[in-house]
Amino acid sequence: MTSKTYDESSFRVLKGLEPVRERPGMYTRTDSPAHIIQEVIDNAADEALGGFAKKIHVTLHLDGSVTVADDGRGIPVGLHPEEGVPVVVLAYTRLHAGGKFDKREGNGAYAFSGGLHGVGVAVTNALSTRVEVEVKRDGKIHRIDFSDGGENIGAVRIEGDCGRQTGTRVRVWPDPKYFEAPRVPMNELERLLRSKAVLLSGVSVRLDIEQAAGPALTKTWSYPEGLAGYLKELAGDVEPVAPIFTAEKYAGKDDASFAPGEGAAWALAWFESAVPSESYVNLIPTVNGGTHESGLRAGVFEAVKSFIEHHTLLPRGVKLQQEDVCGRMSFLLSARLLDPQFQGQVKEKLNSREAVKLVSTQLRDPFEIWLNNHVEAGKAIAELSIKQALARQKNAQKVEKKKTSGVAVLPGKLSDCESEDIAENELFLVEGDSAGGSAKMARNKETQAILPLRGKVQNAWEIDPDRLLANAEIHDIAVALGVDAHRADSSPDLSGLRYGKIVIMSDADVDGSHIQTLLLTLFFRHFPKLIENGHIYVAQPPLYRVDVPAQGKKRPARRLYALDDGELAAIRDRLAQEGFKPDAIEIGRFKGLGEMNPDQLRETTMDPATRRVLPVQVRAEAIEQTLKMFTLLMGKGEASGRRAWMEEKGDTVEADV
Repeated sequence: MTSKTYDESSFRVLKGLEPVRERPGMYTRTDSPAHIIQEVIDNAADEALGGFAKKIHVTLHLDGSVTVADDGRGIPVGLHPEEGVPVVVLAYTRLHAGGKFDKREGNGAYAFSGGLHGVGVAVTNALSTRVEVEVKRDGKIHRIDFSDGGENIGAVRIEGDCGRQTGTRVRVWPDPKYFEAPRVPMNELERLLRSKAVLLSGVSVRLDIEQAAGPALTKTWSYPEGLAGYLKELAGDVEPVAPIFTAEKYAGKDDASFAPGEGAAWALAWFESAVPSESYVNLIPTVNGGTHESGLRAGVFEAVKSFIEHHTLLPRGVKLQQEDVCGRMSFLLSARLLDPQFQGQVKEKLNSREAVKLVSTQLRDPFEIWLNNHVEAGKAIAELSIKQALARQKNAQKVEKKKTSGVAVLPGKLSDCESEDIAENELFLVEGDSAGGSAKMARNKETQAILPLRGKVQNAWEIDPDRLLANAEIHDIAVALGVDAHRADSSPDLSGLRYGKIVIMSDADVDGSHIQTLLLTLFFRHFPKLIENGHIYVAQPPLYRVDVPAQGKKRPARRLYALDDGELAAIRDRLAQEGFKPDAIEIGRFKGLGEMNPDQLRETTMDPATRRVLPVQVRAEAIEQTLKMFTLLMGKGEASGRRAWMEEKGDTVEADV
């Protein structure tokens, strides 16, 4: 057996933009150059969002390059006071550099920006053969060229006078070796530009497509009706059951909960058939939704529920749920957040927990007032919602809970949920009675059940299936699930399954990881179809709590959570960029789930809008490898092999079942 040397020379330091070129998929989409072009368009849109630009002009050239131009202020070209290099060079060659980090009142160039979380046009440069930047600023036309993925940086040179004109023009040649398709998909680009026209009132958006023969094909977008006009276009010939409700609301200077200017604009409508919805954060399209959409649905549900109760429209025995109200709703949502946090560098899903409260708070009262001022429209929406609730309850009756002779067969320590809708129901397998008590208070009793586990579940890897239920903890889990143990190559009856999601919730420490492994062993060995069908999840509770003080009138006090040391370091860096001194921030470490109060546990680990859970999946091509690994780690006769493996690879383990 060969041993690999692990010493100082084993560490490789990637400098500049090299990390992006080494692993482009960590920073952007690699199916096409769409996202790296979007980064440039977003910079132009940020100028328009700040009120500094009125035109965005995109050109698709015959050679595959793309030009994005705006009439904003023009990116600064002078030397950075600390770095000593032109600011335009920093923007295009340094990750996490830009004018969007400083959020202090009066200091930041951008109060609301979509470009904060990602790594911006530096990634565009890294994955392009050439980038040309032209800046009109201070009466001069400045030009700088980058080539070879940003490795070769030209000098900033003056190419003429521009009078009082200002703006930035960027031409990008994406490097085809980094992308599956070399060109930006036309439909996606048009959809992006159309959305900018919708969201940026008074801004002209134009696309020129160069043709091999004849003049360029030109498309322009303008929406005098704003969000409502765009929603009508998405609906096509489908008529809403009530008029479209469109409004906006933003926090004022005296708002105690949110920074001035934070809020949202929206358009809502209900349809008998499906109509697409879209959401944005600081003009960035969030195609996978996120916490701002959760806030919209929460605000809409509370407003409609209040309207229905006020007008006594709900039939006896019908219990309204959020999906009943929002299932037939289509919406356009444009949220503004001072410091948005996204999932992943491509910003397709918003993670900011405060966005739930922000959007629901700003939307609920205006919508409830609108419903009561338009009673017929409100009743039409209520009627559609109640119809959905009746259909759901009728379907749920087909999967009633198992009982024998009128006596419940469920474990006594199980705190079951009220709903009988398997798609909505969740079972949390919680480590310890203390955490189980907090979880019971934190849960949504309608759809979330809690089963506390005492101690560590028995290693089930080599237990005979006939003796599996002799263990009390495993017996309780199996009975609560309503599914019999089975083999991977069998076709078990899963019709008795009582929960659509089974969530393993343990402490964020070594013991918690051990409990996760034991439960995953149980499911992989004896309930494999639950994993195969996507029913098993692992919760990711935070390890750290970060209390951030208020920052003048612009930013109220915040509480942030970090999953691990890496996230804690990132939060510290971000807060330092915002001007906070390290000793002004309080950091607490959770020793376990039982230490969290119910509100913290709900927000970080249980509320679908703000929690983080990982689906457990076994890739088809990795089944044999996974089987061997479980045998090595959990088999009784594998102690020597397990020790050798841990000595060789123990520091490289990642949770990737």
